[in-house]
Parts: sequence; C-alpha cells; structure tokens
Amino acid sequence: MPTRRTVLSMASAAVSGGAIGSLGILAESRAVAQTPARVGLKGYDPVAYFTLSTATPGIAQYEHVYDGVLYRFANAHHRDLFKANPEKYLPQFGGSCAMNMAGGVRREADPTIWIISNGKLFVFAGTGGQARFREDSAAVSRAAGNWEALKDTPIQ
Repeated sequence: MPTRRTVLSMASAAVSGGAIGSLGILAESRAVAQTPARVGLKGYDPVAYFTLSTATPGIAQYEHVYDGVLYRFANAHHRDLFKANPEKYLPQFGGSCAMNMAGGVRREADPTIWIISNGKLFVFAGTGGQARFREDSAAVSRAAGNWEALKDTPIQ
C-alpha cells in the first residue's frame, strides 16, 4: 500500500513532468518561429571571399542567423568577424545575381561566381554576367535601384 509520501512524490513528479513537457513544446515552437527563411549563399562562407579570396563552403557547426537568413562559416573566427560587422560581408542584393538585378530580374546566383568591387561582394548566375558586370560601370546603380522594387519578390 502506498504511503502518503509515495503518493505526494508521484504527484510532484507528474506535475513536474507536465511542466517540463510544456516547456519543451514552448521551446520547440520558438525554434520553429525563429527558423530562417533560407540559407544564404547556398551555405558558402561570406567572410572567406574577403579573407581567403575564394568561395569556401561553410560548416553547420559555425552558423549565424542575420536578418532572417542563415549563414555558414568555415570557422569560428569568420563567424565572429561577420557578427561584428555583417554589412561588410553580406552579399549585395540578398545574394541574387547582380547582373540580372541590373536588368530588373531577381535570379538565384551561383556563389562560386563572384567578385569584390569597392569592398562589396557580388555574386552571379553565370560567368557571362560576371564579365558584363565588370565592364558595365552603371550596373551597380541600376541593380541597386531595381533591388528596392524586387527585394521582396521570389527568386527565379
């Protein structure tokens, strides 16, 4: 026959378990609410373009969400550099193809096709766009103007 102490102990465990279960559900719902919309640069490290001069895949161990986008980094140092000054390392036009943006189209870019111009990272859908972008001095201003109208549209 259970004693009063046993019954109280079991009741306390049930209440605690229920509270912990509720906290787990709450934590899960917060995690879902904070899930980024997409992975930036298809998982490539935005800092590596500047520090290593190469497109470098990031590692899931070194992630950081900025402005609703998940960025991955090759190492903790790159992640910390990004956290300290994200605007310095962010790809222009949300990582969309810069030359297509100059033409008024938001198109997904290949993060392995890129340039740094005036301290900014630009990525492109193909090498032809990258070459045209280098030759077209007005492309950046056209792309910037189009970005304001297209930044909330889906990527093609």
